[in-house]
Amino acid sequence: MAASMWKDKGQLVFEEQWPLMRPTILKLLRQEPVSRAEWHELFWSVHMVCLWDEKSHAKMYKALQDDILEFIKQAQTRVLTHEEDQSLLRAYISEWRKFFTQCSYLPMPFFQLETALQGKTHNAVHKKPQQNTDDSLVRKLMLDSWNLSIFSNIKNRLQDSAMKLVHAERNGEAFDSQLVIGVRESYVNLCSNSEDKLTIYMENFEKAYIDSTEAFYKLKAPQYLEINGVQNYMRYAECKLREEEQRANKYLETCSIATLNGCCVNVLVTAFKETILAECSSMIKQDETQKLRMMFRLMDRVSDGIAPMLKYLEDHIIHAGLADMMVAAELITQDSEKYVERLLTLFNQFSQLVKEAFDDDPRFLTARDKAYKHVVNDTSVFRLDLPTRLPGPGISGGVKTQPESRCPELLANFCDMLLRKTPLSKKLTSDEIESKLKDVLLVLKYVQNKDVFMRFHKAHLTRRLILDTSADSEKEENMVEWLREVGMPADYVHKLARMFQDIKISEDLNQQFKEEYRKTKGSIADSINIKILNAGAWARGSDRVTVSLPLELEDYIPEVEDFYRKKHSGRKLQWHHHMSNGTVRWFVFATQNFTKH
Repeated sequence: MAASMWKDKGQLVFEEQWPLMRPTILKLLRQEPVSRAEWHELFWSVHMVCLWDEKSHAKMYKALQDDILEFIKQAQTRVLTHEEDQSLLRAYISEWRKFFTQCSYLPMPFFQLETALQGKTHNAVHKKPQQNTDDSLVRKLMLDSWNLSIFSNIKNRLQDSAMKLVHAERNGEAFDSQLVIGVRESYVNLCSNSEDKLTIYMENFEKAYIDSTEAFYKLKAPQYLEINGVQNYMRYAECKLREEEQRANKYLETCSIATLNGCCVNVLVTAFKETILAECSSMIKQDETQKLRMMFRLMDRVSDGIAPMLKYLEDHIIHAGLADMMVAAELITQDSEKYVERLLTLFNQFSQLVKEAFDDDPRFLTARDKAYKHVVNDTSVFRLDLPTRLPGPGISGGVKTQPESRCPELLANFCDMLLRKTPLSKKLTSDEIESKLKDVLLVLKYVQNKDVFMRFHKAHLTRRLILDTSADSEKEENMVEWLREVGMPADYVHKLARMFQDIKISEDLNQQFKEEYRKTKGSIADSINIKILNAGAWARGSDRVTVSLPLELEDYIPEVEDFYRKKHSGRKLQWHHHMSNGTVRWFVFATQNFTKH
């Protein structure tokens, strides 16, 4: 009995059922109220017709397509009654949003039809009762129909109207931005290709937006530059780049923002790159850091825009630095303290420029270092002639020389003034001395011939350690580590460290000798200090000098040698009397005495 009823129901084929289904379909298209009973009846009718009338599938799809096209034509007629741009956009967006909403609802009752058209079995339908609306055939039919009908006919008017509104906004006019946003959304949602939903948007809306932007600034930018000059134009360009990026975030899809920014940079900055860069050199010379910062931000967007600015900065540092040094040449060539202070002043001045104008960008820091190194190693302020090679056997002629900067020597002299007991070191606190030594190390990083500095520094250190004139032994040892940290030649630094080890060993030997010698020679041992040092670690002395020693010391020397041979068999002592020092005291009256070192 039930099978007979289903069979009778099934005899209601497509031709009989469609007139009953169509009113509900039209209500859905028009967004008119649909009762629950009508909604369920449409599901049931589609299901029964597809199930019992196999020839109805194509007929139903075609009939649905005709109704959708007819509805779209009516919508197009309503839209085209509006001539004014904003009214046209409002009408189109209203019609589109209603239609797009129904693209999610109308396909639902036709799931059985889509299943049949795709050749799926009845069992497969039961296994997957839910469908992805984006993949729906009916939804695709609706979107494609809209695209081929109303959209293809009026898309140029839509784009033109939307771009006119954006143009008006660029000129400071107010309008409803939702109109442009609504058009953009329709272009995005209109694409039925689920794998690339932005195809229609990119081929139409994005292209129109970028073309109109380029055309706008190709006209406006040259006019502004001619009237207001380069410096005001930079402010204009930076402002417009910022405005267009904000506008793009509002009117474009995220994927389009980089393309739009590139277009704006080309038309606002790249097109006038040479004109803008022509102002760079004078800005650097006049220390116009705010303007340079603005130029830097603009040129950093342009291919090869930064390279000319780096060259201008290098040239300025070299010319300004050398000019400053030449002005003070008479003073600084005679005073190592003044020389170092002048170099530090220049370094701080150029560093401040790079910080304030270029935000310590690594490229500009590198340019500063390169140019400052040239200033430090320049030979025009003073020169030290160093031999390039000795004449070979059978080669006549004098020794060739090459001009060399005296910077390493003066840096070493200044370190000596700070580390030795001098009027300068006595008036400075420990922290001030350390700060000045760190300043020397900073300049030292730029010195080309670091070996020259180390030779002078080692010679000064030798005298300080042997003559006991170091102001602070801890600072002396710290200096060795600081030299190691700034990358000074490792073999030189190692020898400096060895020198301090030798001094400590010598002090132990000296104390042992005094204790032994005091037993036989008395108190003279307490007034004499002998330094026994390893010749390999210390600076070589000059030619030996003949010195006439007091008789007491003449007798003292063999005792020292005997003592040392007992401790270190096979080693030989070589005396350097010219590096010795002593204190002479004499009395004039019973209440006065004088001391001479």
